[in-house]
This record gives sequence, C-alpha cells and structure tokens, in this order.
Amino acid sequence: MTHAAPQKPAEDSRDVTVITSTSPMASSSHGGRAKCLQRLVRLELPVPHTVALSFDAVHGIAAGNLPDVEALVDSFPNGALLCVRPSSEDPDWGGPGAMLNIGMNDARFVELSDRIGAEAAALLYLRFVQGYAIHVARLDPDMFDDIEEAGHEGLSAALAAYEEEAEEPFPQDPATQLREVLRSMARAWEGTTARLLRQARGAPTDAGLGLVVQQMALGVGQGECGSGVLQLVDSVTGLRQITGRYLSQSQGREALERGCQSLYLTRDPRGPSLEELAPEAFEALKAHAELMRRKLRAEMQIEFTLENGRLHILDGVRVDRSPRAAVRIAVRLAEDGIIPPQEALMRVDPHSLSELLHRQVAPDARRDVIGQGIAASPGAATGKIVFSAAEAQASAARDEACILVRRETAPEDIRGMHAAVAVLTERGGMTSHAAVIGRGLGLPCVVGAARMKFGLKRKILVAEDGRTFREGDVITIDGTRGQILAGAPRMIEPVLDDSFQTLMGWADEARDIGVRANADTPADAATARNFAAQGIGLCRTEHMFFEEDRLTSMREMIFADSPKDREAALAVLLPMQRTDFTELFRIMEGLPVCIRLFDPPLHEFLPTSRAGLRDLAEALDLPVSDVTRRVEAMGEYNPMLGMRGVRLGITVPEIYDMQARAIFEATLDASRDGAPVVPEIMLPLVSAKREVEILRARIDAVAASVRAERDADFDYRLGVMAETPRACLRADEIAQHANFLSFGTNDLTQMAYGLSRDDAGRFMSAYVQQGVFPEDPFHVLDIEGVGELVAIGVERGRQARRDLTVSICGEHGGNPESIQFCRALGMNYVSCSPFRVPVARLAAAQLAIRDRLGENV
Repeated sequence: MTHAAPQKPAEDSRDVTVITSTSPMASSSHGGRAKCLQRLVRLELPVPHTVALSFDAVHGIAAGNLPDVEALVDSFPNGALLCVRPSSEDPDWGGPGAMLNIGMNDARFVELSDRIGAEAAALLYLRFVQGYAIHVARLDPDMFDDIEEAGHEGLSAALAAYEEEAEEPFPQDPATQLREVLRSMARAWEGTTARLLRQARGAPTDAGLGLVVQQMALGVGQGECGSGVLQLVDSVTGLRQITGRYLSQSQGREALERGCQSLYLTRDPRGPSLEELAPEAFEALKAHAELMRRKLRAEMQIEFTLENGRLHILDGVRVDRSPRAAVRIAVRLAEDGIIPPQEALMRVDPHSLSELLHRQVAPDARRDVIGQGIAASPGAATGKIVFSAAEAQASAARDEACILVRRETAPEDIRGMHAAVAVLTERGGMTSHAAVIGRGLGLPCVVGAARMKFGLKRKILVAEDGRTFREGDVITIDGTRGQILAGAPRMIEPVLDDSFQTLMGWADEARDIGVRANADTPADAATARNFAAQGIGLCRTEHMFFEEDRLTSMREMIFADSPKDREAALAVLLPMQRTDFTELFRIMEGLPVCIRLFDPPLHEFLPTSRAGLRDLAEALDLPVSDVTRRVEAMGEYNPMLGMRGVRLGITVPEIYDMQARAIFEATLDASRDGAPVVPEIMLPLVSAKREVEILRARIDAVAASVRAERDADFDYRLGVMAETPRACLRADEIAQHANFLSFGTNDLTQMAYGLSRDDAGRFMSAYVQQGVFPEDPFHVLDIEGVGELVAIGVERGRQARRDLTVSICGEHGGNPESIQFCRALGMNYVSCSPFRVPVARLAAAQLAIRDRLGENV
C-alpha cells in the first residue's frame, strides 16, 4: 500500500474530511482519535490514508442523512480494504467497536487468493462476514455455531447462512458495506444504553461521536509481516520500559491459516522478537514513539502493522496508566521539559492518590466477591474474621492479621480497630464511626454491607450468594472498591517515591489554601507530618480516654456524686492527657494544633453487657444493681442531640477544666524543648454565644492559674466548632468571643437534613440512583443546603470579626469538590484525615491553577 495522496480524492468538507496536516479538525468536532491521527500526519509518520467524519456527520447518519459514501470509497485506492473506528472527544467515554476488512467481497477474495493463498484469503473474508452479520446486520450470532469447516468451505457455509438469515445475499458493493457500517455505528452511539453508559463515565448528554475510515494494511506477505502495539513505559509502574505485543503473520502464503505467532518486542532468551526479525522497523518504532512523546507531550502507545518489513502507523493513543504510573509519567514529562510542572499537576486525578498510599488488590488478581458495601476507607487487607474488639486484640497479640466484623462500631471498639488490619460493618455510611476512624487510621474499611448477614452471636458471616464464613476464615476487605472478597488475592504495596514527593512539592507551591489533618493520637500526628500537613485541624480528645489504663478512671468520674469526687478521678487522668498533648505538640514541631474538648455523651464510656456491668461494679466496689440502675438512668432517647459537647462542659465543668490545664501545662513543657507552642482550643456543638462566654471565662481562669503556678507565660486561641444550624445563623454573635470558627460538616449535615449518618447507608444508594440527592451529602458537601449554612456562617462571622480564621474540619475537608467551595468562601484551611492530606493538597493546587488560567471552578 502507499501513503501518497489518493488517486480519487473526495471533496473535503468540515463533515467528511481527508486527514492531512492542514485539514480543519479538532477534538471537539471530530474526536480525539481523528485529531491524534492528524498530529501523526503532521509529524510525517507513515499513516495510511484516512478520512474523518465529524460529530455532525455521524449525528446526521443516525438520523438517516448519509454523506456521499461512493465518493468516500473512491477516495481510497481501488480494491483497498477499509476499517472504521470510533473517535469520541474523550476515549474514556467508549464507543462502538471497530469494524475491519470493509470492501472484502467475492472479487477481492479471488485477488487476495493469488497473493496470500486461498485459505488465508478465505479466513479474512470469513471474519468480515461474521463481524458484519453480528454487529451491522444484527443477526443472531448462533447462526455460525454449526460451521466447523475451515477455509473455502467454511466461507461458503457462512455466506449461505447469512443469506438464509438475512433473506438476501451478503452485500458485495464496498460502498454499500461502508454505508451500513457507518449507519450501524452511528445508531449504536445514539442508543439509550450507550448514552447511559457514557454518562456514567462523565460524558455530557449530548456528547458527539466522530468516525475515522482508514485504509487497512493487512500485514500479510512474503517478508516480515504482522501487527502489534508498542509503548515506552510500563502501564502499571510508570517506569521506562518498552512494552506491548507483536503478532507475527510472516513467512509464507499460508500465514493466516497457521494463525498469529505472539512474539516478544525486544530481544528475549525465551523466543524470537521483533527486534531480531525486523531490526530497522523496531528502531523506527522506538524513534516514532519518542517523537510522539515529545511532540504530543504524552506517553503514547503506537498501533502498527508490518507488511513485508514496511512499517505502517495505524493509531496512537495515550497509554493506559495506573495511579502510580500516572504520577511517575507526569513528573518525568515535566522534568524532561516536555510539559510545565503545573500541567503535570493537572494530569493526576486527586482521588487516585489514595491508591498510592495504601496496599491494593493487584489489578490482575482473581476476585471472589462475596459482598458489596460502601467504600468508606481506601486500601485492601487480608485477615481472619473476628467479631469483637477483644478478639481483635488477642489476634494482634498472636501476630495474626484479623478483620474486625461488627454490625456497627462504637467508641469502645477503637482498641479493636487499632489491632485489626481492616473493618467490615453491616450498617453505616461515609461519616459513620467506622468510616471516620478507619480513614484516620489508614485502615481499609467497608461499611453498609447490608446484603450480607451478620450473625455475631453465632459468629458467622453469610455472603450475598449464601456461602457461610466463620470466625477464623480468611477474607479480604477492599476499601477502595467497597468489596468483600473470599481468600487472599495478590496485593501490590504502596509506593511513595521521589516522583510522588516531587509532585506534592509542586502542589504546595501552587495551592492557595492551607491543608491540615484530623489527628487524635501521636501515630496520627506522625502520619500527618509525613504527608506534610500544615498542622492539626481537629484533635478529638475523647478517643484518648478509651485506653484500658484510663477507662476505669473515666468511669469513676462519671459515677462520682460530687464535684470534689469528679476532680479526684480526673486528677488521675490529668498527667495522661498532659503527656498526650505534649507528644502531639513535639511531633508537630511548632505547627498549629487545634484540640477539640470532650464531645460525646458520657454513656458511651459505660458498658452495656452483663459481664461489663459486673466488671465495672467490681472496679467501683458497688453492687451490680446500683451500677445497672445508674447506667440505665444515664441513657438518652437521642444521645447525639443530648448532653454532649459544650452542654457537658457547662453542666460538668470539671472535665473541661482538667483538659484545659493539661493543654496549658503541655504547652509549657513542649515549648521548653522547641519552638513556642500556641495551642488552639475548640468548643464542640456550640449553639449560643452565652455558652462560649461561660466556658471562655473558665478556661481563662485555668490559664491564669497555670501561668501563676509555673511562673511562665503563654498564648492560646479559643475557637468554636460550628456544627449546628443555629451556630451558623448566629455566627456574628459567637465570633465576638472566638478567634476561629471551624465548620464540622459531619454533624452539620446530619442536623440540616435530619439524617443519622450511621443509618443513612441503608437508603442512600437508592436516593442517589433515583436522583433524590445528586451525591451522598456525607461524602460530597451539599453546596445548596448545608453549603448555604456554611456561607452564612462565614459571612456573618467575618462581619463581626474581620481577622476571624475560618476552616472546615468535617470529612468533606478531603473531598476535591468540597475544597472548591471552601476556596470560593475564602476559608483559611481545610482539615481532613491524615491519609487524605495528599488528595487535598493536589486538589487545592489544581483549583488554584484553574483560577489562574481563567477557567471557571
């Protein structure tokens, strides 16, 4: 075949266009494949003659308005076989499959039989008849099942079957064949199923499809012939490595009937390679790939054909890439000067970074899926099933990996979650206890797996398909996909190499909003520091009281009958809290640390089982009946809206007094060894300014006492966690007594919607699928409802206090879509789980870059 201008060029228009270096063509009108082929032509690569049909042309074809197909066929050399491929604006949107060997008919079969042999020609013709019948004529594929003969006999049987089923002979006119192929592909794109599928991949409703019609290079002949793909990088690792495949069809007239031989691209002791069989073509391919990389500014995969040693470039597409490969490729392109660092940042999906930070199930691993839930915390882990926190701790003591399986987790399960390698719950959503703690610990977690049966008493887990798993059986939790798998599939380890660090450094230079981490323990703080968080935006102190050596003192305080008794119990906890805070301050090395004072209702620290009540009675030296009665009396109808947060701080002030003292003493201790510490103290669940006034006065008094006792001075900042609608509406009053407002969007979403975040998982999927909510509001911030409350709070708070620091510390803080909203409001920073800090850093950088480029965000 020749790549010279066709003998009978069709009249070019914007709808049906011969691809030349100067053709009017764009991805937005002809699709990405057509535009890429034009770029290859401009690079003077050996691209076969190709004609592009625009989105408008294809839309017209679907409506019955076909172009001059005879003229289109005549634009190719006489007797050329053609292929048609889809060309959508974004390759991820998919499209109909390619159709090959158009133009194959009885006359062409005779010509090819003389050239490549009757059997090989018959096989080409047979493949075309079958493909045309199934995908164009829409005939039953089973019509070919009884054809067992090969070669000419098989071809004759297929043609006869087609004629019987279609009630007409197989079309012999190439123009007729092409016309029907174009019509079929256009209508397939416009169909309801195809439209819904591409919309699910992010395509707009009116997304268009282009088509490219290209002269085929058969890759069959006496010299080295074959076809394949080649790229210069590994799609999984992103490392420089020539990969791909080559199917040889060379050496003889009967190459096709012998079948393709899969060979290596580069020299390999295991067998022949393209590099050995056609060294000149191999070197040309490498040179073409490198040229495409530099001129098209991307790592490209080349689809090629060899015909008697002559190279033809059929297509070029961006290489598929895993998240880790995407980072390495983008950074290397920038370091080689091919793209600027800002563009490298824009080429990496922030959501995909989560896959770099955690172990993942290998892409090629077999998945025996036994259940599906909500992907609450990314990563994957394999372990033995356990059904309680105590069993998880026992497994960890034996150095056995375990999966903690619960209906839902509670604060008393935290020690078990620390001991487990993953968590699975029957109930819950994206902001349930298990989800929030799992993300904070970097623990793979699937919640809301309600279609599985959780038999905690009998210690069984029943899969969706009815299989039963018992305590000690091995399962795998894939928190990235929300799947539960049987057994132990192969894993790939996280990789945070130099490329990742380089990309994150560029992100920090570009972004214009701070990123802090929610960290409750020294381990969390160390993780946050490793991911370059700019401080701690939320330290939930209640988690510190669930350690075994503290729980008894906490329960003694709860059961105390007088302030003096409460102070005595809290005095035991004071040095422990002081040590906790001192370690946090030292790990963060002068970065801000925002500590939220005690928030949950006290009953969460009390046992509910008979055995637990008996142990507590023994520890407190009280009758079991007294303990049981006191525990029942502390129960609340709706504890999340009951005596918790500032309400507890005002009615049981000794708790906040102890915590404030521990913070201030830790401030002085940590400041002795390093940079001065200025702690931030946050009051939870505030609804009224008087709450802040009362507690500020008490905390100021504690600060004055510590200054006097230590004969040392220090500063601190007091703020409010705005997580009730009233706090947002009255932010102007509250801000007069606060240095900062941090919006706790988890509880704010609960209260705005009247939804329990722990129970919403039961119906949230149905609500999203039926369009009641566009997204789960606990996962993506509801801009219209909850967002309006936040906007009101920011505006009114800053009207009252211009220097008010404003932030968000709910789980939305790590969501790229929510960060966009926070930037628009002028927030100072966002705070999220430590393992989501890199996601937030990159998302914030991309938003800033788009702003600077003048795009709408």
